[in-house]
Amino acid sequence: MPRGEARAAGDGARAAEGTAPMPGDGARVAADTPPLPGDRAQAAADAAPLPGGGARVAGDVARVLRLGAQRLIAAVLDCEKPVLAAVNGTAAGLGAHLALACDLVLAAESARFIEVFVRRGLVPDGGGAYLLPRLAGPHRAKELMFFGDAVEATRAERLGLVNLVVPDAELAATARAWAARLASGPTRALALTKQLVNTSLDDGRAAAFAAESWVQEINMTTRDAQEGLRAFTERRAPHFDGR
Repeated sequence: MPRGEARAAGDGARAAEGTAPMPGDGARVAADTPPLPGDRAQAAADAAPLPGGGARVAGDVARVLRLGAQRLIAAVLDCEKPVLAAVNGTAAGLGAHLALACDLVLAAESARFIEVFVRRGLVPDGGGAYLLPRLAGPHRAKELMFFGDAVEATRAERLGLVNLVVPDAELAATARAWAARLASGPTRALALTKQLVNTSLDDGRAAAFAAESWVQEINMTTRDAQEGLRAFTERRAPHFDGR
């Protein structure tokens, strides 16, 4: 993966309500979606009665979820490039889950995260029940999902939902700086590291150790790994090219 392709998603949780896109030279969102309206749970809203009173076919809601929200979240999780979210508004419902699925999350001080589904009598979708317990633990996840309270950025950082909270005016510059660091790094190693971490959450120790061994074997064939070792012995900074 050439290093230029590691431009992570700095436009961040653009799917979050109230989140404006980041200025355009920096990092592009891996799954670029339009802002979501209000605080609705999008896929679950499809369960509402059809106009004219038509009946829904059994399986419609599950199909919409599989092909919509779940596919979007899976695309972020499975993308080999690091995905960076920059949240500067209210990330509610699927918008919050899109941000949580990203590899790194920056938040403006004014940002908020809301598990809004319970307010509408709905069950969380978009992978929320998969993502949130892995970040905040099951008890905190249940608290947020049971009550639907807004979580301010500073509390989200304490809960492990956010990497860094910055003043609103500094969010765009910080996102560009983080994206630039990712793009200039050993992007093949970053992709393999992301894969190791994500799969470790579901695999046992033996499988995780085996995966680590094979990933190291693969990575040692890259030019970046060889450059990193040469730079270490020559006592200089490495120059990676994403190969």
